[in-house]
Amino acid sequence: MEIINWKGIVESLLFAAGDEGLSLKQITLVLEINELQSENVLRELKEDYKKTERGITIVEIAGTFQLATKKENSDYLKKLVVSPSNATLSQAALETLAIIAYKQPITRAEIEEIRGVKTERPLHTLAAKALIKEVGRAEGTGRAYLYGTTKEFLDYFGLKRIEELPPLPEKVEDEFIQDEADLFFDRFRETFDS
Repeated sequence: MEIINWKGIVESLLFAAGDEGLSLKQITLVLEINELQSENVLRELKEDYKKTERGITIVEIAGTFQLATKKENSDYLKKLVVSPSNATLSQAALETLAIIAYKQPITRAEIEEIRGVKTERPLHTLAAKALIKEVGRAEGTGRAYLYGTTKEFLDYFGLKRIEELPPLPEKVEDEFIQDEADLFFDRFRETFDS
């Protein structure tokens, strides 16, 4: 008879659920066991996290269970979030950020049309770094999210207002546009790498 690693399964489920967490009922339904057994698995898993030198724990918030970092590690987590060395952006993220900065408010589909490639990951990265945010919904079918820059974007690039961005050339040769775009992205990269 196969032994089922209930704690490992619950840990995986909580990890996958992220900030949404899972209720006891959801865990019970997925595991196909009774509620008392699910409570026991959660209790044992919580005890495991307490006994070991682990960096995470299980918390219950508004009737849902979720994985969370331990409070005693908060100083290190703060350093990670504000660390300039962690602020480097990929070329895709820089391109996406520049498009949003100049065309905001703009939808993901409009960004993808300009770039010619998918932008889901760069958008996620930029939102996680608080450089962009959802600023509303577009009119029409689907009511897509509109993206714009944040106060943090202005702070990172030393701008008081978005209008301080250097102007884009109106009509120039494609080669000149590419050179200007490269200079623009280099400026962003230098800001993040320094």
